[in-house]
Amino acid sequence: MTDYGAYEVVVGLEVHAQLLTKSKLFCGDSIAFGAEPNTHVSPITLGHPGTLPKMNKKAIDFAIKMGLACHCDIEKNNHFARKNYFYPDLPKGYQVSQHTTPICIGGFIKIKTGSSADPIAIGSAGDKNIQLNRIHLEEDAGKSLHDVDDENTCIDYNRAGTPLIEIVTEPDLRSGEEAVAFLTEIRKLVRYLEICDGNMEEGSLRCDANISVRKKGDTELGTKVEIKNLNSIRNVKRAIEAEAKRLIELLDNGQNIIQQTRGFNADNGTTFAIRDKEDADDYRYFAEPDLTPFHLQDDFIETIRRSIPVLPEQRLKNYISAWELSAYDAAVLTEEKKFADYFEKIIFFLPSSRGEEPGLSTEASAKVGLRPKAAANWMIGPVKTWLNENRKEINEFPLPPEKIAALIALIDSGKLSFSMAVSKIFPQLLKEPGKNPEEIATEQNLLQQSDVSDIGPVIDKVLEKFADKVVEYKKGKKGLLALFTGEVMKQSKGKADPKIVNELLLKKLKS
Repeated sequence: MTDYGAYEVVVGLEVHAQLLTKSKLFCGDSIAFGAEPNTHVSPITLGHPGTLPKMNKKAIDFAIKMGLACHCDIEKNNHFARKNYFYPDLPKGYQVSQHTTPICIGGFIKIKTGSSADPIAIGSAGDKNIQLNRIHLEEDAGKSLHDVDDENTCIDYNRAGTPLIEIVTEPDLRSGEEAVAFLTEIRKLVRYLEICDGNMEEGSLRCDANISVRKKGDTELGTKVEIKNLNSIRNVKRAIEAEAKRLIELLDNGQNIIQQTRGFNADNGTTFAIRDKEDADDYRYFAEPDLTPFHLQDDFIETIRRSIPVLPEQRLKNYISAWELSAYDAAVLTEEKKFADYFEKIIFFLPSSRGEEPGLSTEASAKVGLRPKAAANWMIGPVKTWLNENRKEINEFPLPPEKIAALIALIDSGKLSFSMAVSKIFPQLLKEPGKNPEEIATEQNLLQQSDVSDIGPVIDKVLEKFADKVVEYKKGKKGLLALFTGEVMKQSKGKADPKIVNELLLKKLKS
């Protein structure tokens, strides 16, 4: 963690997540990314006189879902307010937001800090709860484009009116590293909940950082500076570290810190002033007269609560405790919801080691001896390698999970070696996904010999060929077993089952 000497850095984050609704917060305009500029607009988006907004219920659902996942209290009596300020990409001259009644109050998000030796050990010294102040709903502004015309700034209003939730932390973070951990958890959480794609490059997840510094041991907060519109997790860390250094240098030189809004130049790693920072009074908030207040019923909130999937932390615990996976394996598998879903589907299709039929629930599967470790090895190994090399997501992977389960079953039954499955069958399956693994193995003559009557004569020939080595082995050079095994596998063209080969070799070498 970065050392700031005699100073402590205090950070609060404001994270804007664009909700995955089909339409905007107060009208039916599409929010699809990538459209031609100013094609997803209407009189309501553009703030024409006489137009009236209409609330998007799905956006309320998503905000509540996020709040419940973050242990927030849900505000039942809600209304919207006008946040008044002028900016070219704000067509109405004000933003509709929640001010006095945020839909979600309090709550926390657990992060892992650098002091944790085990990154997965729930309840370890490395756990830290980052307290939330609120999560509220608001509409997005448009986008100013400065690189389209040499002399003019262009405005694209497609994004104006897009539904956002703003996740506001208390000043609980103490470093750029903790900010990275927090944003990583936020991105993972919104993706698990399927309320935001978490894509910072496309602007669907953005972050503002409020930064101040104070002498270690002080309890009073210093004057804060806000860094706006940070568009990558890496840049959030860089901006916090750069601004903290600047603030410390000001204090060390006896200068005052001015409360202001600043930007971050990613090219040279420095911040720059945009304007003196406004306080809440400067926005002249008042209740939005064109939107009626809304009241949330308990049964409506509970319906949303029941729709929340198993979240990463609980899933990770399950993988470690029920399926006895390592902390590392569990962390990689639970990083993305769809990746974890695919992994669990492999287990669903696996026959158990006790002979039960496939198709059991994930809870039951652990009790009947299914092979989660084998499935994990395939997901973290060959499958993830293919995804990385092809820059694809798991939903773009060409093989259904039952094909991977069939490969694991072939290996477990002794019909196929893992190396052959990875190097020969898996690549061919990717080319011919309509075939099954055993069909390909048969066509390529790769099925292992597990019949003792077939393997025994090959072993006899190898031991006869290396008679002098057999003598040395019996005198104590046990490492020669690998030589004999390798030669048997060579003579059988890799088709002999290595486990049976070893068993038969040991038996013959004892005689």
